[in-house]
Amino acid sequence: MKRFYISFIIVLFSNCVVFAQAPTKKDPVDYVNPTMGNISHLLVPTYPTIHLPNGMLRVYPERPDYTADQIKGLPLIITSHRGRSAFNLSPVQGISEADLQVVHRFTYDNEEIRPYYYEVTLDEENTKVAYAPSSQSALYRIQFTKDEPAFLVFNTIDGDIRVEGNKVYASQKLANNTIVYLFAETDVKPEKAGFLKIGEGIDAQMLEKEGRNVAMAFRFGRGTDKVNIRYGVSFISSEQAENNLRREIADFNLDALAQRGRSIWNEALGSIAVEGILDDDKTVFYTSLYRCFERPVSITEDGRYFSAFDGQVHTDKTPFYTDDWIWDTYRATHPLRLLIDHETESDIINSFLRMTEQMESFWLPTFPEITGDSRRMNSNHGIVTIADAWAKGLRTFDLEKAYTASKNAILEKTLAPWSADSAGWLDEFYHTKGYIPALNPGEEETVPEVHSFEKRQPVAVTLGTSYDEWSLAQIATMLNKNDDAKYFFEKALNYRNLFNAETDFFHPKDKDGNFIEPFDYRYSGGQGAREYYGENNAWIYRWDVPHNVADLIELMGGREQFNKNLDQTFREPLGKSKYDFYSQLPDHTGNVGQFSMANEPSLHIPYLYTYSGKPWMTQKRIHTLMDQWFRNDLMGVPGDEDGGGMSAFVVFSMIGFYPVTPGLPVYTIGSPFFEKATIHMSNGNDFSVVAKNYSPKNKYIQSAVLNGKALNKPWFSHKDIQDGGVLELVMGDTANKDWGSAVDAAPPSFQH
Repeated sequence: MKRFYISFIIVLFSNCVVFAQAPTKKDPVDYVNPTMGNISHLLVPTYPTIHLPNGMLRVYPERPDYTADQIKGLPLIITSHRGRSAFNLSPVQGISEADLQVVHRFTYDNEEIRPYYYEVTLDEENTKVAYAPSSQSALYRIQFTKDEPAFLVFNTIDGDIRVEGNKVYASQKLANNTIVYLFAETDVKPEKAGFLKIGEGIDAQMLEKEGRNVAMAFRFGRGTDKVNIRYGVSFISSEQAENNLRREIADFNLDALAQRGRSIWNEALGSIAVEGILDDDKTVFYTSLYRCFERPVSITEDGRYFSAFDGQVHTDKTPFYTDDWIWDTYRATHPLRLLIDHETESDIINSFLRMTEQMESFWLPTFPEITGDSRRMNSNHGIVTIADAWAKGLRTFDLEKAYTASKNAILEKTLAPWSADSAGWLDEFYHTKGYIPALNPGEEETVPEVHSFEKRQPVAVTLGTSYDEWSLAQIATMLNKNDDAKYFFEKALNYRNLFNAETDFFHPKDKDGNFIEPFDYRYSGGQGAREYYGENNAWIYRWDVPHNVADLIELMGGREQFNKNLDQTFREPLGKSKYDFYSQLPDHTGNVGQFSMANEPSLHIPYLYTYSGKPWMTQKRIHTLMDQWFRNDLMGVPGDEDGGGMSAFVVFSMIGFYPVTPGLPVYTIGSPFFEKATIHMSNGNDFSVVAKNYSPKNKYIQSAVLNGKALNKPWFSHKDIQDGGVLELVMGDTANKDWGSAVDAAPPSFQH
């Protein structure tokens, strides 16, 4: 499919009637509700982001949360998903010049948000604002209604700003020597322009200023009823920001720009077509798919890009993507992109490799952002993404280089969470003993690379690294490195070293090989259970062996006990008041028993019944969880949606299957939410899931046919669908407990 280059967050508005009217026939973008999940259950909400797919320029109304009655100016750029705005624009009328502020806060009304367009009324000023973005530029339309002078105030939080006539040039410093630049111009020439002196007004003699929270202002005379502002952004220079604007936006026609954005979104979202009974289901689906395009972003500008990974400007025809929170997105967002846009996925993986080359150490990035690799979270799951792409046929990157970068990330870099240090004692222990040792209660931390707040997370790191090493073994096999493959396949079983056969939990051990005691699998581990796990407790990490579910079943004593343990996960009470539970485990929300729908390590858990002879329970759980936690309303996302990490789970699950084990070219069948869903794959083929007799009650699979042949197993391979095809599912309101339940019908584990 066509690639879309986009990068940043900006809030713009459009009051054109054509967009306010509901179309007679809904296109995919018309189902998107950017406010779904804008009020959080506990932690971070979703943001109503206005942008183009994977574009550099992203914006949203800047306010504390959706319930706030003021917005902080009009942000011109937000430097990363959830990041701060780099510049603000404040349109003001009805006050004296001496009362102008660096940034004005506005009350607002009649807000309308689309992925490609925003409009709002600043009600106290009675000013109407409209906005539409391109990839690296955007356009505001400000409509003033009073017969008084009007003002536009441009500010930078930390940088420089200057004006030349109707033009503004600005910069703002970010972290790690990264600077974002702005060029803006109005279609109306101001009668006065210059530096804003708070309490005095506009100094027309001072046209340039550097510092913190500095601003330049334009004054327009009485009778000015409309001002258009178009602008470009860049990470290279103000001149490049102007080039980006000139290339993308030739005039001040906001309606045409919004219409173009609408078309681009329809093409991106149209990569999957769904036919169903309930419009709300389509809204949840397409809103989730829209969220999958929030990151990463292409920051290539006319064949050049600034890389915070080495502080240099590079020339490269291949787009450079960053701001990818891999710990979240490797699970389902990257596998989804492999199906619908493998060209962009190729560019993203090649960007990982360029980052690796640009950094001081040849280590694969773990959490690449605009300002470089922040090395957040635990494990190195970019390795999984690389293994998954190659296993599914992507051949557009250097696998040998990728393998070296991946292996170095495991063997040379420390495994300690949130650290960019080289390997030390903790890593030597892991590679010798096969697990990360935990501290006993009261034992002082002496390992310097361990983060003071994030702790060792020894169980989470051991399990996550076992998966990464399994992925390394997969890549080594693809490269015919048989000795390496054998070595890493053996290490991929290291999770066994922490399995407690008496409790069926992964239990932390100290450096002497003793299980930490006494132990509470709900609460031991301090804040976020980080002393032993990570954000989630032992009940979630009990299932964190996606590369070898069959072995986990055996460790637990077989299918029956495995299923009992699964069931109990959804039934186990919190054990304390909600207040106490969430005070300690604020990421562990969206609870059904001890299961957390709101955090990514849980996403594969409801699919595990398909491995243990009860695929009908997966079908039941998926529908129940989706109905409980994902809805077309302001609280319709249960937790911390990290730019596609959770939303891709929704997209896959509503279609009817899920990639439980990225790196293994296999998909596990769940239960669809539509009568028909068709994936228009990026190789030009179509794969459809057809649910006969579907209704919300008819969630149970009675029988299945894949590409004309009866299917009696609850999974299929990527090879089965890569040339297109149809999965036909006959649905009913009562579980068929025989379908897909045979021992030899279970999805493959470890090898395929």
